[in-house]
Amino acid sequence: MRDDGGRHVGTEALRRWIQDATIASAAIFTPDTVRHQDGLVVLEGPTHGNFAGSPLRFTLRFGIEDDQIRSLDVSL
Repeated sequence: MRDDGGRHVGTEALRRWIQDATIASAAIFTPDTVRHQDGLVVLEGPTHGNFAGSPLRFTLRFGIEDDQIRSLDVSL
């Protein structure tokens, strides 16, 4: 998982990222666009929360394999 210039690998790292980047800032992502691009599922939409610049528009790129999320890249 890549977000904000960082790379988070493994269950514990993902839990920390969810706590620090999402729960702590009460971030709510509301996708308004979905498409398939280069083998990825791409969602775009605003994220509102308790963070500087809110709301910000994010793009989430999911790599899915065997019906499971195998990668996620989050960018502005």
